[in-house]
Amino acid sequence: QVVFNFVNAGGTHKAELFSSSFLDFPYKMGILIAVLGVWFSCSFVKGDSKAVTTSLTTKWSSTPLLLETSEFLSEESQEKFWNFVEASQHIKTSEHDGKETSYYRAVLLSVSVVLRVNIQPITANISIQIAADEPPPKGCALFFAVHGEKTCEYDSLGTLLRTASERYLPKPFLFKGDHTYAASSPERPVVILYAEIGTENFYRFHKLLAIKAETGEITYVLRHYIANPSKEKVYLSGYGVELAIKSTEYKAKDDTQVKGTDVNATVIDEDDPIDEVQGFLFGKLRQLYPDLSEELKELRKHLVESTNEMAPLKVWQLQDLSFQTAARILAAPPVDALMVMKDLSQNFPTKARAITKTVVSLELRTEIEENQKYFKGTLGLQPGDSALFINGLHIDLDTQDIFSLFDVLRNEARVMEGLHRLGIEGLSLHNVLKLNIQPSDSDYAVDIRSPAISWINNLEVDSRYNSWPSSVQELLRPTFPGVIRQIRKNFHNLVLIVDPTHETTAELLNVAEMFFSNHIPLRIGLVFVVNNCDDVDGLQDPGVALLRVYNYVAQEMDNNYAFQTVMSIYNKVKTGDQLKVEHVVSVLEKQYPYVEVNSVLGIDSAYDQNRKAAKSYYEQTGVGPLPVVLFNGMPFQKDQLDPDDLETVTMHKILETTSIFQRAVYLGELSNDQDVVEYIMNQPNVVPRINSRILMSDREYLDLTAMNNFYVDDFARFSTLDSKDKTAAVANSMTYLTKRGMSSKEIYDDSFVRPVTFWIVGDFDKPSGRQLLYDAIKHQKSSNNVRISMINNPSEEPNSSNTIVAKAIWAALQTQTSNNAKNFITKMAKEEIAKALEAGADILEFAVGGMDTNIFKEAYESPKVDFILSHAIYCRDVLKLKKGQRAVISNGRIIGPLEDGEMFNQDDFHLLENIILKTSGQKIKSQIQQLGFEEDLASDLVMKVDALLSAQPKGEARIEYQFFEERYSAVKLRPKEGETYFDVVAIVDPVTRDAQRLAPLLLVLNQLINMNLRVFMNCQSKLSDMPLKSFYRYVLEPEISFTADNSFASGPIAKFLDMPQSPLFTLNLNTPESWMVESVRTPYDLDNIYLEEVDNVVAAEYELEYLLLEGHCYDITTGQPPRGLQFTLGTSTNPVIVDTIVMANLGYFQLKANPGAWTLRLRKGRSEDIYRIYRWDSTRNTLVSFLENLLSLTGTVQKKLDMMNEDLLSDGTSENESGFWESLKWGFTGGQKNEDVKQDKDDVLNIFSVASGHLYERFLRIMMLSVLKHTKTPLKFWFLKNYLSPTFKEFIPYMAEKYNFQYELVQYKWPRWLHQQTEKQRIIWGYKILFLDVLFPLAVDKILFVDADQIVRTDLKELRDFNLDGAPYGYTPFCDSRREMDGYRFWKSGYWMAIHLLWEKALYFQKLQNFSVLRGGIAVHHLPCTVETATQSYSSLQDLPNNMIHQVPIKSLPQEWLWCETWCDDSSKKRAKTIDLCNNPMTKEPKLQAAMRIVPEWQDYDQEIKQLHNLFQKEKETGSPHFGSKTSKSTGRAPACSFSCCCLHH
Repeated sequence: QVVFNFVNAGGTHKAELFSSSFLDFPYKMGILIAVLGVWFSCSFVKGDSKAVTTSLTTKWSSTPLLLETSEFLSEESQEKFWNFVEASQHIKTSEHDGKETSYYRAVLLSVSVVLRVNIQPITANISIQIAADEPPPKGCALFFAVHGEKTCEYDSLGTLLRTASERYLPKPFLFKGDHTYAASSPERPVVILYAEIGTENFYRFHKLLAIKAETGEITYVLRHYIANPSKEKVYLSGYGVELAIKSTEYKAKDDTQVKGTDVNATVIDEDDPIDEVQGFLFGKLRQLYPDLSEELKELRKHLVESTNEMAPLKVWQLQDLSFQTAARILAAPPVDALMVMKDLSQNFPTKARAITKTVVSLELRTEIEENQKYFKGTLGLQPGDSALFINGLHIDLDTQDIFSLFDVLRNEARVMEGLHRLGIEGLSLHNVLKLNIQPSDSDYAVDIRSPAISWINNLEVDSRYNSWPSSVQELLRPTFPGVIRQIRKNFHNLVLIVDPTHETTAELLNVAEMFFSNHIPLRIGLVFVVNNCDDVDGLQDPGVALLRVYNYVAQEMDNNYAFQTVMSIYNKVKTGDQLKVEHVVSVLEKQYPYVEVNSVLGIDSAYDQNRKAAKSYYEQTGVGPLPVVLFNGMPFQKDQLDPDDLETVTMHKILETTSIFQRAVYLGELSNDQDVVEYIMNQPNVVPRINSRILMSDREYLDLTAMNNFYVDDFARFSTLDSKDKTAAVANSMTYLTKRGMSSKEIYDDSFVRPVTFWIVGDFDKPSGRQLLYDAIKHQKSSNNVRISMINNPSEEPNSSNTIVAKAIWAALQTQTSNNAKNFITKMAKEEIAKALEAGADILEFAVGGMDTNIFKEAYESPKVDFILSHAIYCRDVLKLKKGQRAVISNGRIIGPLEDGEMFNQDDFHLLENIILKTSGQKIKSQIQQLGFEEDLASDLVMKVDALLSAQPKGEARIEYQFFEERYSAVKLRPKEGETYFDVVAIVDPVTRDAQRLAPLLLVLNQLINMNLRVFMNCQSKLSDMPLKSFYRYVLEPEISFTADNSFASGPIAKFLDMPQSPLFTLNLNTPESWMVESVRTPYDLDNIYLEEVDNVVAAEYELEYLLLEGHCYDITTGQPPRGLQFTLGTSTNPVIVDTIVMANLGYFQLKANPGAWTLRLRKGRSEDIYRIYRWDSTRNTLVSFLENLLSLTGTVQKKLDMMNEDLLSDGTSENESGFWESLKWGFTGGQKNEDVKQDKDDVLNIFSVASGHLYERFLRIMMLSVLKHTKTPLKFWFLKNYLSPTFKEFIPYMAEKYNFQYELVQYKWPRWLHQQTEKQRIIWGYKILFLDVLFPLAVDKILFVDADQIVRTDLKELRDFNLDGAPYGYTPFCDSRREMDGYRFWKSGYWMAIHLLWEKALYFQKLQNFSVLRGGIAVHHLPCTVETATQSYSSLQDLPNNMIHQVPIKSLPQEWLWCETWCDDSSKKRAKTIDLCNNPMTKEPKLQAAMRIVPEWQDYDQEIKQLHNLFQKEKETGSPHFGSKTSKSTGRAPACSFSCCCLHH
């Protein structure tokens, strides 16, 4: 007893005594034996430790490690995939010892990189599922398919190839993830090999196909195919398991005894290296004293049970728990701090009492509070909030799962490795990494100061604007929001570039006239682009005619009057017609009867001003197809040129740019004496030409991070290199031209780092290649930021006659001073000199002054053309160019291939330079200069770093964090010296759900990556409630693990060991958003786990049932979601597997599938008749390959031309149309609507219910029986599958067969855009009402919701046929006849008084057709977001119907449809048609007890179901032929849950 008290009274010193000092004393053995001995002599504790374990497996089989590794590498590059295929051919046949550890090491050796993350098998499984659609020829373990023909005969490939073209079949569809052999020829027949890599036969077939691909005979594609798949499932990691403590205020536990199953679970985690309990480090003790293992086990068990007290804490003890937990974590050594944080947060309910004794130092509290000011001001974090940053990137813990986090880590690792290879390390590496150089979204503008633009007004000089103020200071005068300021300055300039004959021109000019006539402060300019051939005149071409009339009137009167004349001409053109010459002539003759038409329009007209200038301005600016509208030089998007949109967009632009000018005036950048247009045109976004190829967001970059000593003048060596090394060799061989004409390889070059590098690619022996080079050199003359070099891409096989210019350029670069080389190359690029050389002129005739002609001639006449051969295969293999194609590579970005005849001139180089300097060049240059590299190397480095950083996918900007203090309030783990490291910052309150997830995640990251970690505490003070009421485990394995006998371990599971036995627990899984999991095996009630009644271990087994595909769909014509549109998802062999309906909210839909290739189609019927799929995610096809990080789609659909007036939700009958207006009338005026009772063809009663936990499932079965006993109408029950137990799902088919009813399990994942809930009960309430419009198929017209704990005493057909007067919902109001409960009727006061009527939700009736037409779903889905934040009274989702009565009509059902003892008096019970067993807040009577007392027939129903269940168990044990013969009674659908994703529209 003395020792027992000593162990428990140690206070804050106890942990220190036993975890450090105690183990160091020389007499430690004696003390330990004394402790054990005294304790054993007086310990009377009995009983075993209780535990809960959870595992999650996949539905599909596990895949071999080789396949998973190959897919992992293919994500890096196809080149690495094929290298691995070659390297792994000896793995299975090699002489390893047959153990799986040796196999694993052999795989890693082949990869030659240590893969330390647990590779997820989903990608490999996709390929296997695709192969499953291609059944193999009989008896084949591998086979190849050639355009529809399949064989596994090695020698028959030749025959199949010869006959491929005769089979007239389309080439097989190749998926994005297919593995195509690098040397394949796209135009040749496609051979797909279905095989398993690592098998002996595979390499024989692979070599055959590889040789044929290399000789250009075939396109070789490899798909994984496993002839004999493993029966083992994959154990997943990357999810959380929560064991939450349930409130036992209302007892909702079933009293049925559950027989446990034998489970092999290690209750005490023997592998935990620390395993600290009350200061004893049992992990270390077991190592030191293996002979005392049994005694240590007993001591540990006793300490655990004495610790696991769950007595509630006093309010004063709760107040400082957050700070106290932080203090406990920070007191531990840094290496153990994360483990302590994990232990305290994940087991908080049992640790809280001990934590209350911890003392918080003043320094810690002060530092945390100081840092919190910074967190709030800079990062927007409140006390208690959490955040995680990796290299400055914000990782959203709510939306990002472990897979997306690993993607971030892999991407960051690639960049960091690249920078490291380039010689940038340590802090410099992180400074470069944090540069924000994402491609700019800023809109580029063209210069509008061109004489080709004819301005019809000028705000600064026209008399009509004289009354307006002219000072720029007017911009700063306060006005009402949205008011457009009228100031006599040309702040806003609109230019219309139009073809007068185009059908949209009249509408655009009408908008311009509207702006002008309404005195909108907008200067308007016109550019008429017409035929500029001299022999076309205004009597032949209406466009030329209109331009000449405009010019004539402008000269006679002014531009404004000329514009009015043009509008008069267009007023003559009827809608739908085109402008004709006679329209122009009629207006000219009417307005100017005295003028000779021929003199204005004819061949000798003097009114051709701007005809050629307008055309050249349009072509020069490169603004794209006509018509074009520029606002301050920036072109509007094509979809903004609709006349209605143009007006809105322009007004919006005026308001938007006004704020920019206000800032400029306020900062003194714009003053009264400045020309406003000059100011606008001098902004950095103004360029002489806009080239869409340069500005496109889809960009490709070279990998310039490889470093080697190879060069292009050794073709034999060059041709063996991989892509990265080829690029490095090309870069090594470059000699550059710069503005001052000096090669950067020479000592006397100006010491200037040039941030822009152009590689000009082309055939310089062809005019197009020379022109591109000439334009680049011309641009360089105006810029000191640029250096240029060349790559030759010959159009034909190089020989002495067709490489004259290329060899001359190369020889000059290699032998001459760079100034001479530059002058000579400029000459070579001129057309007349190239022609002279072709005609046989001597090259030395064109030598420039100062050239060393002898050495030049020697190099020029050298027969060695290795550099041209190397350049040619570089263009082919790396740049993917055809022979002779041109391209420009700017800082590693490939712009090309340029089409034949495509203009890429000096202005394009200017734009390119401008973009590089603005986004990345200057920033990287300033960082590189700080590192002190010499100029030549520095310019190279800028180019290489730019290519590396710019190639990264665009994401959020990195956050710069400079925290005030980290001395007392942060856990700090320093990285290994001399290695590249990740900079990781976490901000966390240790007593939050985020801490439960973050601590294990950081522990795994610490094993996976080298990181500089700082964890800042962000504690809350003055807590009034227990901050964490749950235990938590995060299942994440850092690497593949093995058992003691060197075979693969089965996989990770969550273990809750040494759990307290008194609380009631509920188990929840916290999985990635795209996973749909279900409980598949456990006899226990996972909603009510009571460990006192459990023998040993509660083992819960879950299965990943589906991967979820979410999407949004819009009608491209209206921009609105197509309500009621249905999609199907299927495979090539089974076109319809799941279907869904598009919600009116955000056009949202969701579908379920597993890894493989799927086809998304419109459902046959009205969806397919009315609509066509327009586009999915900008791709032309509708095939989706499922990956764990690729599970969302955005698509558009379009109505067919002959269906423009059709409505999906209408069947075209007048009844539907009148129904809509009549229901609106009912909703707004209270008018009555007579609703005919229509008999459904099948006359089925559809009943929906939700249950969770064994007790409510017991109630549910009894409710079903009560319904069945009172009706003769065929019944179909619909159950929400998400929360049903395995035992219920197993029993329900048997019950359906015995009682002859149909059933279906429906399923829906809570959408991520809807307010997320954390409590299971609130989520279940949400499912009861939020998704009714998407859970059921369109054929279901009416649905009755009956609560699981209800008893029905009448035929529900009566309720089904009840007249709802056009409303979509029918609810029973709460009754108020039991007067003694008045004190509990909260709806009689406060917030609820405004609602007037409160409904009971246990039973309701929904007419889904009315719900759809009245768009009830939109209101219902928006309410959880709006009401929840709007009022504190809205404490539970069960109150949703009461909050939506003003948006969705609800019909009150007669009171007798729902009787509940809590609120209704006893006299009304005899009229009750259903009885609800609702909770009683006064008596808090357990539900089972209440059921037996209130409903006399309940026990009879219960006994009947029990007898049926016993019969079921007997048949199951004896394997009776009746057992399991029918899986579902659901109408023609195979599995019970196959319609689980069928959803209803709004």
